[in-house]
Amino acid sequence: MPRISDAKILMIATDGFEQSELEFPRDQLRVKGAEVAVASLDGKPIKGWEGDDWGREAEADLALEAVRAEDYDALVLPGGQINPDVLRINDDVIELINGFYDQGKVIAAICHAPWLLIEAGVVKGRTMTSFQSIKTDMINAGADWQDSEVVADAGIVTSRNPDDLKAFVSKIVEEIEEGQHAR
Repeated sequence: MPRISDAKILMIATDGFEQSELEFPRDQLRVKGAEVAVASLDGKPIKGWEGDDWGREAEADLALEAVRAEDYDALVLPGGQINPDVLRINDDVIELINGFYDQGKVIAAICHAPWLLIEAGVVKGRTMTSFQSIKTDMINAGADWQDSEVVADAGIVTSRNPDDLKAFVSKIVEEIEEGQHAR
């Protein structure tokens, strides 16, 4: 049985990520002993969005091109409006999400980040949640959408917004410790 303290977790984000949705999971998973790497498209620092304006920078540990799904146990996708909208048109990001999916690894997406799961074609027939404004997108893509703080279906963890972050992180830990997920 895998332990969170042995886990390697990847986060992918770009400018416009929701500040708390990157920082809270990154920091809490590190506190629990996981090795968490943040990848940006070019490996350079990225700027968050907080409230109604730009927030703080987050250091990137590596560039997207240096990432392989095989090297990680889980993928965490922070939301915000800008971040997932930019990432979902990047073929390399979508290919990477599909790599995690095909290998039965944990994928966690919060807020608007489930847009990336729609783009990757992995929501149909799955029970999920998301930010309220993309509920219709989720349903149209075939998800069984629920208004819950966190939903897990076959190792895919989704949450609605920053208020759900504690439940989101707890469920990520639980799903990682369950091991590989049959899909």
